[in-house]
Amino acid sequence: REEMFYKESHQKIYKAITQVFHASDPVDLLSVANQLRKNGDLEAIGGAYYLSSLTNRIVSSANIEYHARIVSEKYIQRKLISVSTETIHNAYDNSLDVLEMLDTAEKNLFDIAEQNFRRDSRTMPDIIREVLSDLQAMKMSDKKLRGLPSGFTELDRVTNGWQKANLIIIAARPGMGKTAFVLSMARNIAIEQQKPLAFFSLEMSAADLVMRLISAESGFKQNQLKKGDLTDEDWAVLVNKMTELSNAKLLIDDTAGLSIFELRAKCRRFKQQYDIQGVIIDYLQLMSGGQDLKGGNREQEISTISRSLKALSKELDIPVIALSQLNRSVESRTTQSKRPQLSDLRESGAIEQDADLVLFIYRPEYYKLATFEDQKTPAAGLAEIMIAKHRNGPLKDVKLRFIADYAQFCDIDNFDQYVSDFMPNETTLLDNYNTIPSRINEDNEMSSPSNSPMFPIDDGDPF
Repeated sequence: REEMFYKESHQKIYKAITQVFHASDPVDLLSVANQLRKNGDLEAIGGAYYLSSLTNRIVSSANIEYHARIVSEKYIQRKLISVSTETIHNAYDNSLDVLEMLDTAEKNLFDIAEQNFRRDSRTMPDIIREVLSDLQAMKMSDKKLRGLPSGFTELDRVTNGWQKANLIIIAARPGMGKTAFVLSMARNIAIEQQKPLAFFSLEMSAADLVMRLISAESGFKQNQLKKGDLTDEDWAVLVNKMTELSNAKLLIDDTAGLSIFELRAKCRRFKQQYDIQGVIIDYLQLMSGGQDLKGGNREQEISTISRSLKALSKELDIPVIALSQLNRSVESRTTQSKRPQLSDLRESGAIEQDADLVLFIYRPEYYKLATFEDQKTPAAGLAEIMIAKHRNGPLKDVKLRFIADYAQFCDIDNFDQYVSDFMPNETTLLDNYNTIPSRINEDNEMSSPSNSPMFPIDDGDPF
C-alpha cells in the first residue's frame, strides 16, 4: 500500500504505478511519468529526472519480493514506534482509565499483527468486484448458508445464518430460556459443525453450563445428574458422551462483572489464537462499561456497551450474539398476549438501533396459556422465536420445540430423535431446572465463579 512508503514522493510514485497497472497499461518509465503528470505530482516528486534515477539504482527485478518485504517490515516498525510512543504518553496521563488504555494499546498492536488497518474510502468498481467475487464463490460452494448456521433449520432459512460483522440481540423475560437457547445453538456450532466459538457467561458458572450440555448430549435429565441417580450402564454412557464433549471447539469464560474492555481484549486473543467464528454473551445487562461510566446513567452505559459490541463484530468480522433482558412492562399487559415488542428492550433504545437482528423468545406456556394467539396451536412444549428486526432480511416467527428437562431447544421435526418419551405438561416449565437466580439487580462487583471446576480439565491447547 502507498502509505507503507516513508517518503511522500515515493507514495505518489507507487500510487501512479498502481493506477497504470489497474488500467491494464504497461508499467514503465514513460507510462508512470505520464500518470504522475496527470495527477499533478510529477514536479512534486522531483520531475522525470528523479524518476529515472530511481530506475537506474535497480539492476534487476528478480528480488522484487525481498525488496517489498523490506518496505513492509520498515512500515510495521514505524507503526510499532508510533503505538509505543502513544501508549507511553497515555500512561503518564492520570486522567485516563487504565483499562481503557490497555484496551486501546492491545487493539493497536492487534491491528499491526493482523495488518488490519482501517481502509480508506473505496470506489464503486472495487466494491462491485468484491461483491461479485463473493456471489460467485457462494454459487460455486456446496454451502447452503452464507453465515454461521445456528443449527435450527427454519431459523437458518430465514436468516441465512448469522452473518459476519453483525450484532444479534436475543431478548426475553427471565425464565423464557435465553441461556438454554444460545447453549443449544453453541452445541450445534461447536460440536456438530466443529467451528470455534467463544461463550461469555456472566450469570452461570462454566460447570453449570457444561452440566446442561452433558444432559442434552447424554439424554439424562438434569435432576437425575445432580442427584447422581445413575447405574453402571448409565455411567458408561455418560463417560462416553463427556469424552465427545471434551473435543468441542467451545471456549467458556465465566468471569463475573466483565467489562466491555476486558471482553474485547479476550475476543481479540481468541480470534488470533483459535480463529473463533462467533461470540455469545450471556447477558448484556450484566456487563459494565468501564470505570469512567460507573455511577453514571445506566442507559448511557448500556448504549456504550451496545456500540462497542457492534464495533467488535466489525473489527473481528464475526457475528456477536448478545442476550438481553426485557422490561417488566411485558408482564403488566392486561391483554392475553404477552408477546414482546422492540419497545420492551431493557434500559436502552440504542440496543435496537445498533443491532442487525433482534430476536425475542416467547413461550405462552410460561404464562399458563394453553394455546398461542391463534387459539389452535398448543402452547405446551413449544417456543416461538420472533424476528422483530432484520436489517437485511424478512421478519418472521419460527417455532421450536422446548424440552425443559434437558434445557434444550430443537427443530420440531427433529424432536423425536432427542427424547422419544417426552410428554410436555405444566410441570416442564423452565423454573424446574433453572436454579441460578438472575443477577440483574445485584452489584456489578460480584465474586467470580471461575473457581468452580471446569470440564474438560486440560492444561493444553483446548482444540
